[in-house]
Amino acid sequence: MARPDVLIIEHDEAVRRELERALSDEWSVLTAKDAATALSLVREHNPTIILLEIGLPPRPDDPEEGLRFLRDIRKLGSAGKVIVCTGSDYRQHAVRAVSYGAYDVFPKPVDLDLLTLVMRRACWIAELERERVTLPPETEEEIEEMIGTSERIRRVFAAIRKVATTDVPVLVIGESGTGKELTAKAIHERSLRKSGPFVTINCAAIPETLLESELFGHERGAFTGAIQQKKGKVEYADGGTLFLDEVGELPFALQVKLLRFLQDQTLERVGGRQQIQVDSRIIAATNMDLKEAIAQGRFREDLYYRLGVVAIDIPPLRDRGEDVLLIALVFLKRVTEHMRKRVLGFTKEAIRAIQAYPWPGNVRELSNKIRRAVVMAEGPYIAPEDLDLSLPEGEPPPGPLSLKAARERLEMDLIVQALTLHNGNLRRVADELGISRPTLYLLLRKYGIRIPEKENKERDKEKD
Repeated sequence: MARPDVLIIEHDEAVRRELERALSDEWSVLTAKDAATALSLVREHNPTIILLEIGLPPRPDDPEEGLRFLRDIRKLGSAGKVIVCTGSDYRQHAVRAVSYGAYDVFPKPVDLDLLTLVMRRACWIAELERERVTLPPETEEEIEEMIGTSERIRRVFAAIRKVATTDVPVLVIGESGTGKELTAKAIHERSLRKSGPFVTINCAAIPETLLESELFGHERGAFTGAIQQKKGKVEYADGGTLFLDEVGELPFALQVKLLRFLQDQTLERVGGRQQIQVDSRIIAATNMDLKEAIAQGRFREDLYYRLGVVAIDIPPLRDRGEDVLLIALVFLKRVTEHMRKRVLGFTKEAIRAIQAYPWPGNVRELSNKIRRAVVMAEGPYIAPEDLDLSLPEGEPPPGPLSLKAARERLEMDLIVQALTLHNGNLRRVADELGISRPTLYLLLRKYGIRIPEKENKERDKEKD
């Protein structure tokens, strides 16, 4: 795998060479001593990381040249993470640099260990943003709007592809906002019925007195107000797919009629006597525990097994690991393009808040939070308050930190992210972090990060 490009922009030759020696083992290093050379290298290589000394020739004591360069590369469309180094008026220059899109700011002399940790984190975030932010082809092209790379969501994608080639009824199970309707649409779009209609009905949104007519239609004069014949949703789905959302809310009497349709593909309109043959596939969805509803006598067991010939369980967002940040980045890109607002990404505090929040409303809630954040953001990066999210419990508020505290916080963040990314496989985590397994064990003990021994051995054995 190619090493990420890092561009060092530093007018002091000794400092430039020292940084190049220190970083060349892990990154492919480019160097420049002035803004003109640096711009040319950015155009040619589009580096992942840019280390920028804001005091550049012809006036090294004046930060304006470096800040102007920072604005210029953003105009070029560079997505590189810019880490600014400055030796004077640190706080004043840090505020201006961040407002121009800098990822982080370091005072001189630079602590190389801390800088390396920050660069690794910046590379990880840049990787997500660049790969579409790293969606595999089948995720983006084959599963439409469904986004994710975690093992659990990949199993959902695999199930969609398998059931799409059949005509069996499918039961989609998941919490509100997890993407049950998107799953049904994805199945329909991959089936032989894709040229037919995709008809939806929410069983919880229609009054019980009207639901039978909405589903199965009615004849003229069937009841007061039935002035003409009307087809139901089942008939409109002829040759296509009928999606029954919140099927657990279906009244018991209608469950019998739906079961009969599933058995012989015929129906009678309300007030009618004629058996009507309809060829429509049923995909149902629920956020209810149907087995519990069966035990309570609210749902027919025979209908449950008829609907759930194949059941697809959509995982909640909180159980999908790093998918939450990936989805947030994709949503951010879409919303900023739609609103035509210049927002480059999330602050480190916002990323921690996104990863720590339980997302009870799942993907739908995340989408709404991102829209709110883009509207509320005043700078180029979204903060936790823009998202209306709090920092993880016990997380210290942003503010001055000692180098030791900053290093420990970054170490812990990187370890937790790597554990999540590699599903607890310690061998892969150690490889990603560039450390030995014994060192990783020491760090896990130091920060109180526990991995069940049995689970980890099984994961390592499986991955190996």
